[in-house]
Amino acid sequence: MIITGMSGAGKSNAVNCMEDLGYYCVDNMPPKLIDDFLLLINKTDAGFDKFAFVVDIRGGLFFNDLKDCLGALEANGISYKIMFLEASDEALVRRYKETRRAHPLAADGNFAEGIRKEKEKLAAVRKSADFVIDTTDIKVAELNSEIKRLLGNSEKDSFALTVESFGFKNGMPQEADWVLDVRFLANPYYVPSLKNLTGKNKKIQDYVLGSPQARSFAGRVTGMVLDLIPSYIREGKYHLTLAIGCTGGRHRSVVMANEIAKRLEETGRKVTVKHRDI
Repeated sequence: MIITGMSGAGKSNAVNCMEDLGYYCVDNMPPKLIDDFLLLINKTDAGFDKFAFVVDIRGGLFFNDLKDCLGALEANGISYKIMFLEASDEALVRRYKETRRAHPLAADGNFAEGIRKEKEKLAAVRKSADFVIDTTDIKVAELNSEIKRLLGNSEKDSFALTVESFGFKNGMPQEADWVLDVRFLANPYYVPSLKNLTGKNKKIQDYVLGSPQARSFAGRVTGMVLDLIPSYIREGKYHLTLAIGCTGGRHRSVVMANEIAKRLEETGRKVTVKHRDI
């Protein structure tokens, strides 16, 4: 994906969205280097298959190489699309004044003249763009939704979940969005034959999940997460971290984190599991 367009139209926000959607993003990339960069990725087998490059008039004379760059991509059989972001002149001037940044083509501070020059330089690439997004009257969350719609990404592909176990005695994880307490479950720590095992052991799993409350809790949490994901996405949030805590973070929280993660994965969700305290 080649991301370009007017300065101040929201390209940085678009890049953040693309990263959330799994793209490897590079800002202000000289067009001549794109083909070499992709060849390097192929040689190193870095595990990426989606890329987004921001190319705009900040590159100065380098920007003039964009046409040749796109021809080289086509010659090498690399598919690409161009996303062009724009906004009204009034919105662009207002944003520059709010951020107190200088327009790349308005060294004398004449924003209107800088915008006019930029439109001229970008006219050809705008004409060939696959997607044109006007950001004049949309919020960041709405821009994210529009990009996702245009790219055809499903909710399941774009929303990432992390489920982490921890022990309250060691402090709560700072990165947690939700903190859930499973100390209402019977503690295997007080069973001599289970004390030195962890929640990864089947004996501990059977002990904890043998409780109807544990299974009900896992089901309710899973259902609540799935119900709320669309609302998070509407607000521009594409990642949720659930922290499941017990006293020491070695038994109950580990079992419940694994169980909730398994149930979420069974619905097709992308889930990362972490166990902080074992």
